[in-house]
Amino acid sequence: MKKILTAVLSGWMVLSLAACSISEIHSAEIQAPSASDTTKPADTSEANTADGNQVGSSDGQGNILIAYFTVPEVDGVDAVARASRVVVDSEVLGNTQFIAGMIQRAAGGDLFAIKTVQEYPARPGLMDLAANEKRQNARPELSTQIDNLDDYDVIFLGYPNWNADLPMPLYTFLEMYDFSGKTIIPFCPHGGSGFSNTIRTIAGLQPNAAVITNGFAVSRESVASAENDVINWVQGLNLEN
Repeated sequence: MKKILTAVLSGWMVLSLAACSISEIHSAEIQAPSASDTTKPADTSEANTADGNQVGSSDGQGNILIAYFTVPEVDGVDAVARASRVVVDSEVLGNTQFIAGMIQRAAGGDLFAIKTVQEYPARPGLMDLAANEKRQNARPELSTQIDNLDDYDVIFLGYPNWNADLPMPLYTFLEMYDFSGKTIIPFCPHGGSGFSNTIRTIAGLQPNAAVITNGFAVSRESVASAENDVINWVQGLNLEN
């Protein structure tokens, strides 16, 4: 009997040590709070995200569009120091995609993913490619488009800060559409540079739009826990007025 009890206790200790090791491994990823911990942000999966020529609808205000460009890094990234992703229920989401979902929860509106024909690589190649596109003043071709822009008065525009500038696909996007008479509200996850001069760049590309300078900028290290900040920011915009 003592031998059996000893074997059981030994097995329990091995499983406990293994569980601790697994926990340490997963703690290296930025984990968003699960549904059991807090209210889950709006679903930003392909089912509810604009794709092709369609815009995913929500039950919120119909005159708001939340357009975002995101490139989630899915391999070899120190998620604490340099991540551009958030993990929600084992699903990898880009930071701007994740924030877009929180904005939709707070403001309503429709989500639109700005996607390119060219697939962007994960690090370390991503920043090299982005820097090369900037040097060439490239205009990457987009694979998604908005067919019903007239339906929207307010455009939330999300993007990462790449090399203290807009990602070049945002130049393509802003030169493709005329946002005259509309309100553009920027939001941006970043690695420490905030918006840099991107809001001024947006205003220059869309001179007949009202570009809000009080955008939402958040460190990529804090994206997963930013929902309350997003809600307070959206409420402060007084969109109902």
